Amino acid sequence: MALVDLIMPKLGESIMEATILKWHKKPGDAVKLDETILEIATDKVDSEVPSTYAGTLQEVLFNVNDVVPVGAAIARIETASAAVITESTVVEVAAAAAAEALPYVPVETVVNAGPSNGNRFYSPLVLNIANSEGISMSELENMPGTGNEGRVTKRDILQYIEDKKAGKQPIIAPVVVAVADAPIAELPKTEAPVIAPATAPAPSVKPLTDYTGSNVEIIEMDRMRKLIAKHMVDSKQTSPHVTSFAEADVTNMVLWREKVKKEFEKRENTKITFTPIFIDCLTRVIKRFPLINSSLDGDRIIIKKDINIGMATALPSGNLIVPVIRNADYLNLVGLSKSVNSLAESARNNKLKPDDTNGGTFTLTNVGTFGSLMGTPIINQPQVAIMAVGAIKKRPVVIETEQGDTIGIRHMMYLSLSYDHRIVDGSLGASFLTAVAKEFEAWDLERTW
Repeated sequence: MALVDLIMPKLGESIMEATILKWHKKPGDAVKLDETILEIATDKVDSEVPSTYAGTLQEVLFNVNDVVPVGAAIARIETASAAVITESTVVEVAAAAAAEALPYVPVETVVNAGPSNGNRFYSPLVLNIANSEGISMSELENMPGTGNEGRVTKRDILQYIEDKKAGKQPIIAPVVVAVADAPIAELPKTEAPVIAPATAPAPSVKPLTDYTGSNVEIIEMDRMRKLIAKHMVDSKQTSPHVTSFAEADVTNMVLWREKVKKEFEKRENTKITFTPIFIDCLTRVIKRFPLINSSLDGDRIIIKKDINIGMATALPSGNLIVPVIRNADYLNLVGLSKSVNSLAESARNNKLKPDDTNGGTFTLTNVGTFGSLMGTPIINQPQVAIMAVGAIKKRPVVIETEQGDTIGIRHMMYLSLSYDHRIVDGSLGASFLTAVAKEFEAWDLERTW
């Protein structure tokens, strides 16, 4: 018998820690290989962690709501293997995982930095909470931390915010002035650190509205809704949004899907919806307008060679998440349909992995699913454009033929494209959207999949 450690896995680009939401197993329970042991949450997605060993769960090292760094041991499992994972091995694995996932972040100019925390690390989750709650970097540097080597944890910053809102005097560390990008050894010497007055007033916080006596119901935002709200505000502040609209006659598309859907499901063992059909058309048009598939890095435009389509998908809570179909231009309709259905099913069952939502280069959202005729979507940063498709409606329209104009009943749909005006001008945005509408309209009724 051997005792092995279950390690917090690498959770995607730039993610350094996760919060434990729920343990599915308790000490003494039998565990199968790849069986779900616990659920975790990052600042991007909730996910399940499977066991990398088969055996008996002997010890749980963290509790629900604890924030755990990538590479740390989270549980111990007794296995039938003769191999033994030593403590030094665990430390090496944790250090390697952290080094691999840690991105380079330049040191910011910091005022009021605690003397022992000059090179303090802050996780993306802590920084997201700080940004959304208006906590400055100087406040973070002065915040007492209960994590490893004084690191500020999620619990620390939430307690700090609660104390501020309650009007309590926050604990302030001694003030030291640090210089950006300068090592501690090179900082200018001073006679003594400047100590903040003990009677310094607490930072002003906008008081919450008192609804006592009002006929209202107050609902606290959940973690996911707070993150969505922050991302939407950040996107609007980052990109000057412009939205263009177009109309498409998708009659051929509707008739073709109606004709093939039963045979398609029978042969391919998956349903064909309109989403993979839309994506199939989108990828062809994106290749003709590569600037739509880009991002902005300072003054540099980064054109992406891979076409990774994000599709906005509803979660059981009603929130939206954007799983990504990578290299969508290499997939046929069967591959696209299976990818779309698999990701949608994972989203509905809260089984999306962190990597499932990373790396998107262009996003499609189907507002027609909820009955909307059109929408003005917000760009999914750092992308530069997002397209919305509305509900398909039958309408009488003028049809131009060689024999003259006539009126017929057609399946019509509105499209909208929101784009970053720093990169995409109105002519490019409108031309791209018009090309997509024409691609929809030109769907071949005799096409095979």
